[in-house]
Amino acid sequence: MDASMQLALSIAVPTLTVLIGILINNSRLNDINSRFNDVNSRLGDLRADINTRFDHVERRFDDMKDMWRSELHRVEEVLDARLKHIEDR
Repeated sequence: MDASMQLALSIAVPTLTVLIGILINNSRLNDINSRFNDVNSRLGDLRADINTRFDHVERRFDDMKDMWRSELHRVEEVLDARLKHIEDR
């Protein structure tokens, strides 16, 4: 082998090794990035599900509050009627 071929090989082999390493590293970084995107998507879905459940619970509380108001109003009317009956005696 002459000196120029030896020089070319001594430059080309490490250069190709570094380039292959860069490509592999870039591929792994893309894999990690896609996994982060998947996790972000799943967290967004979870957040939406939690919001839906809390909305449902909030509606249930509102329904219970309305029911209690109507029941207390009914009790108040019964007590008023009884009090009026006692006062009329």
